Amino acid sequence: MDNEQEKEIRIESKSELMGMDLAERRAWNDNHKRLTEIITKPNEHDLTVDLFLTHHAMLHSSKMIQGGIPTLEDAVLENLDEMVFREYPVNAPDTKNSIAWHLWHIARIEDMTMNVLIADDQQVLYTGNWLERLNIRFPHSGNSMNDEHISELSARIDMNALFAYRIAVGKQTRKVVSSLQSGEFKEKVQASRIQRLFVEHALLPEARGIADYWSKKTVAGLVLMPATRHNFLHLNKCVRIKQKVQKGTRNPLQS
Repeated sequence: MDNEQEKEIRIESKSELMGMDLAERRAWNDNHKRLTEIITKPNEHDLTVDLFLTHHAMLHSSKMIQGGIPTLEDAVLENLDEMVFREYPVNAPDTKNSIAWHLWHIARIEDMTMNVLIADDQQVLYTGNWLERLNIRFPHSGNSMNDEHISELSARIDMNALFAYRIAVGKQTRKVVSSLQSGEFKEKVQASRIQRLFVEHALLPEARGIADYWSKKTVAGLVLMPATRHNFLHLNKCVRIKQKVQKGTRNPLQS
């Protein structure tokens, strides 16, 4: 597993939590801790689903749910200039990738893990001609993606289509998790579904490490990372990138 993949599956440091204020971070982490404690308990199934839905909503645009409260993604998208959205490379301590890449990456990870690994269903990406709408040629997750392709994606991806794809993925995730039955959070990821990710080019061959990581997880493990904490980490990175680029701290020589 390469360094970028290791960063994505480790516990976040304090510097990765700057997108929310202290009270909001504490509330989100307290909820995640509570979700972790109850998610595999069949007698807590209904509470688990309800808590997940509330928790998950904070990681998508408030447009995903009618009457939704302001969210962490809202903080990223508010007054987001297109130049800031596309800036690559960026001067940040833990990433050089653009906001465009981060938002696309978390959407792809959530799409494939929820719809292939958990539901054994079709990815959202292929239900609405999304690749064409996004104006990109990359169906994979972005793990082990080279600099040239990150630059291309950052420059070409359609902003509004990406925001709409994020909402579509989020809505489908909520259907997938809501449809789970008591006890199913304990089920292991099936090897045939891991293989589907490579057949469908959802993962690059070089990203085998992340597939191996997922293959050891239960449904609960996927819900607790790709569908929640993984989004949380990357959205906080996006907030920091936005702040730094808007302040004119870009360093084009960073590698």
